[in-house]
Amino acid sequence: MERLRDLGLRIGDLEPGPRNAITDVLGVCVGQVTVRRDEPDPPEGRGIARTGVTAIVPGPLESLVSTPIAAGTAVLNGAGELTGSLQIGEWGCIETPVYLTSTMAVGRVYDGAVAAAVAADSSVGTENFVIPVVGECDDGWLNDARTVQVEAADVQRALDIAGEDVAEGAVGAGTGMICFGWKGGIGTASRRLGSDHLGVLALTNFGTHEQLRVDGLPAGRLLDPPPPGRDHPGGSCIVVIATDAALGTHQLTRLARRAGLGLARTGSIGHHGSGEIFVAVSTGEGATVPDCDLNGFFGAVVDATEESVLNSLWAAQDVEGRAGRMIRALPHEPVLELLREAGRI
Repeated sequence: MERLRDLGLRIGDLEPGPRNAITDVLGVCVGQVTVRRDEPDPPEGRGIARTGVTAIVPGPLESLVSTPIAAGTAVLNGAGELTGSLQIGEWGCIETPVYLTSTMAVGRVYDGAVAAAVAADSSVGTENFVIPVVGECDDGWLNDARTVQVEAADVQRALDIAGEDVAEGAVGAGTGMICFGWKGGIGTASRRLGSDHLGVLALTNFGTHEQLRVDGLPAGRLLDPPPPGRDHPGGSCIVVIATDAALGTHQLTRLARRAGLGLARTGSIGHHGSGEIFVAVSTGEGATVPDCDLNGFFGAVVDATEESVLNSLWAAQDVEGRAGRMIRALPHEPVLELLREAGRI
């Protein structure tokens, strides 16, 4: 499927990396497991599953514990969870991949993350101990969350298939997510800064349709509204930022904070019940970038976050979930017509 950039939309002045994805960052790969099933309600079955796991892997699991990488976090609105964020704030580093999933599946994914760390490094659980980083958004409008649909083993499956290609839309952790009243999910984008790359992956599950903005256009107010769906705007958004520039933890915390500006460009106001939580990592080595040279990175975060949200909407398809509930995909042609009329493409 063509992405908005392929159709002529340009967010910001910086050019993307070759894949326009977080995997343009050296050492980063992504694996996703989508869990979809249609069974009777318990006890006869497990109900309707529209969920999954997304793993953002910043380096080999075999060495992440012994050689952790620099990281920082920031919170715009805290109605959500990112396990391990306190340790990142204290030590300024990350020792596991970043895992994304459904709200009520955090414990299950945490168990799988521990098992994966033990399998990759024999020192884990004897000499070293890990606190996995697991972020969540609530997919309970489409997914039957009363039964935890994700298995701990899905974590290892996601790691086993992790690579450079990143599927977007209703996949992995994004399978049951809703964004601006339309189908949301996983979106990614990247930017080049000289020889360095910065990439973003967003799990989008926030906003109301009236708030949606596309490259500054109030598209949500101009489009026909989506069919009635989730009647509250809270849902959350986790943004993962990665760069292969050498940045320290304080610099990465500052980068993470800028993801909120990218969400604001798309129309987010950080609703009361929504958790906008951000984590940034650096795979770079050597002398750190001087603070006076960070402005380009700040701009890259904002632009790539905005584009990631739009990509999550553009790639998603209609999804029917529990109780016959349906969330429609953002209609392409009306959006393109608005962009053409405004001279954006």
